[in-house]
Amino acid sequence: QVVLVESGGGLAQAGGSLRLSCATSGLPFGSYAMDWYRQAPGKERELVASIGSGTSTAYADSVKGRVTISRDNAKKTVYLQMNSLKPEDTAIYYCKARSGRLEYWGQGTQVTVSS
Repeated sequence: QVVLVESGGGLAQAGGSLRLSCATSGLPFGSYAMDWYRQAPGKERELVASIGSGTSTAYADSVKGRVTISRDNAKKTVYLQMNSLKPEDTAIYYCKARSGRLEYWGQGTQVTVSS
């Protein structure tokens, strides 16, 4: 059984930082690309950052320069370091593991940024 569990969300002030984690089990983590998505109230889910099975990364323009995605294959965990938080970063953040046609989602973690 594949399980993805996000953690690290919470309430932060604008300008602050949060580090999200997504711990996985039940899949060959090292061979999966990992994504972080977010969904704000009333908006569609959007891709925030991606990291390949190697070290290649990609970021949405809205977070570029403020966010860093990383992975620890030994811990089967992907991270999202978010700095210089803005109120518009408020959303539920989800991680996704993908390999070919296979994809698995976590349950999400709430991030709320106050101004």
